[in-house]
Amino acid sequence: RTEILQALWLSTVISAVGLALSIVIGMTVGIAMSQARWVERSLYPYAVILQCIPTLALVPVIGFWFDFGLTSRLIVTVLIALFPVISSTLFGLQSAEPGQHDLFTLYRSNRLTRLWKLQLPAAMPAILTGFQVAATLAVVGAVVGDFFFKQGDAGIGVLIDLYRARLQSEQLFGAAIAASLLGVAAFWTFGLINRIYTAG
Repeated sequence: RTEILQALWLSTVISAVGLALSIVIGMTVGIAMSQARWVERSLYPYAVILQCIPTLALVPVIGFWFDFGLTSRLIVTVLIALFPVISSTLFGLQSAEPGQHDLFTLYRSNRLTRLWKLQLPAAMPAILTGFQVAATLAVVGAVVGDFFFKQGDAGIGVLIDLYRARLQSEQLFGAAIAASLLGVAAFWTFGLINRIYTAG
């Protein structure tokens, strides 16, 4: 039990850090694309391509470039969780009503004021939904990264693979259930944040 909990904690940390990086990068890219059509046309196709490429195909390249330790696990986590943040941010920022845009234009509001007072508040429900999806994908990314990048401390994915190789069925089920509960907890946490924001 102690071994599983320690591995689960490491996977939780990797998931949380990877999710935080995905949120920062994804929101930055989404905001940039919402502010200029040429940025959207330039970056969005690459974001779609990144989402469509099987992550397992990129794993050997990531390991070759960044070694097979925690850094590579974080990169895999970010790659898997990034697209929902980008797409939900872009969609949310573009969902503000045209009439409200006209009102801000009438008052000659600058781009930053329009973004901060109109677009971001209108986009928050969509953005939080994207965070909810990205949180579960971050857990998946952390576990998948464990399967391939096994240097350093063992995460829950490393234990699952180890128990499978040793035919330790009880430990294998315990580790699999722990990983599943981590994903459920991430999804529930951001769902709760979304409901609290919507209710407020």
